[in-house]
Amino acid sequence: MLSRTRVAVRSKPIFCLISLASASLFSTFQAHAFSLDEVAAEARALVDKPYVEPASNLPPEFSEMKFADYQKMQPKPEKFEWREQDTPFKLAFYHQGMHFNTPVKINEIVDSKVEEINYDPESFDFGDMSFNQQSTSQLGYAGVRVLYPINQPGKEDEVMSILGASYFRVIGKGHIYGLSGRGLAVDTALPEGEEFPAFRELWIERPEPDDTHMVFYALMDSPSVTGAYKFTLGIGDDAVLDVESKVFMREDVNKVGIAPLTSMFLFGPNQPSPTANFRPAIHDSNGLAIHTGKDEWLWRPLNNPEQVSVSTFEVENPRGFGLLQRGRDFSDFEDLEDRYDLRPSTWIEPVGDWGKGKVELVEIPTADETNDNIVAFWTPDELPAKGESLDFAYSMRWTTNEPALLDDDIAWVKQTLRTPGEIKQSNLIRHLDGSTGMLIDFEGPVLAQLPGDANVTPEVSVGENAEVLETLLQRNPVTEGWRMTLRLRVKDTQQPVEMRAALVSGSKSLTETWSYQIPPST
Repeated sequence: MLSRTRVAVRSKPIFCLISLASASLFSTFQAHAFSLDEVAAEARALVDKPYVEPASNLPPEFSEMKFADYQKMQPKPEKFEWREQDTPFKLAFYHQGMHFNTPVKINEIVDSKVEEINYDPESFDFGDMSFNQQSTSQLGYAGVRVLYPINQPGKEDEVMSILGASYFRVIGKGHIYGLSGRGLAVDTALPEGEEFPAFRELWIERPEPDDTHMVFYALMDSPSVTGAYKFTLGIGDDAVLDVESKVFMREDVNKVGIAPLTSMFLFGPNQPSPTANFRPAIHDSNGLAIHTGKDEWLWRPLNNPEQVSVSTFEVENPRGFGLLQRGRDFSDFEDLEDRYDLRPSTWIEPVGDWGKGKVELVEIPTADETNDNIVAFWTPDELPAKGESLDFAYSMRWTTNEPALLDDDIAWVKQTLRTPGEIKQSNLIRHLDGSTGMLIDFEGPVLAQLPGDANVTPEVSVGENAEVLETLLQRNPVTEGWRMTLRLRVKDTQQPVEMRAALVSGSKSLTETWSYQIPPST
């Protein structure tokens, strides 16, 4: 069993000699609230020590199990942590197994006192698994689940999951899990390979009876970096996770990703399924949105490319960015099992100025929806020296109300459609001429409120690898927006095509900028 460690005063026999000075120091320490500084001190101390790879403590029946068996190990509701405490939050845990092969130390904070939460195999229902009970005696927890009655009183819904490296997922009212966040990305999509820092220890404050938020801390470690994090989880129709982080360089790295998001895009209207499928789309997110420091709004629809694609957007002092799921009608997906229409978007809003850097989008080929193939983050142009901290604070909003993220005077891209280019002939028969058609639907109150004779014009630019054959702009009476149709001729299909488009009225931008890439095909 893992030992329980308390930071507290234990009574001493009267004959024990305790100096007044020592007693005073201890009282000061005890009264001091746990904070990010304690975790940062541990992270800083690790920088000067050689990295030690945690060794797996799993017996074969757990290390070799399949995912279906791992799913059988479920926490027992009657054993949830804080079951007997006066707080609306509950904790449950993930068991070790498969590649989750090293334990995460989990502590509880109550009145500034820290106590480790012991691993207890009795808190799990193992289903029909058969194993030697003694083999679990020295195991631990692989991660944490946070539960809260978000959808109806008395119903304990899982609202946050922390499992694997520094990954976590969060949902608000009516959501189901989709994309993930993580503490840090290191050398993503570089030839030398990506490094995955991991949360090694967590400290969780027990919330008060009326709290709708929960605070916890995390210590991160990896061969190249260490880090300290404070998370404040706020519960509501949207879930908001406020993050404070201090990252230390242990070794030189080429790139770090701040506030990384990981998602999945298999196919959608801008890139239809190559085989027949009753679903119009399968994705957790369908676009990257960016609000630049210069107050420009960008929308980059996602692709499932044939080869790894990395797109960079120079953004100094970003105001926000995120991977969004635009399209909330069930008919956009037609999937009763996976309910992609209920998966939230995640919007990152920086606190303070982040300086010079870029938002990076990584798109990786995938043959099915079981692989997360989309990564987005902000990366600074300069990294600190060894031992110095890289400090960032930001909020993460997990929402299904994407229009609320934009300014009121900016319309957005509702959808992007891709089709073979066509010409309607004099006999009204449509003729495919070998071109590529892109249809972009813009909508929003700023467009709906325009008078019928409004002067709306398109601004379009394409890279050298394509020629614009036709641009058509039409009012869309169904959405009270506008549809822009581009007909392009791609010169070299083995090279990408970059495009940008927006709607303006005179000198005023009416919409965000649609920034799309037709990926190369082999």
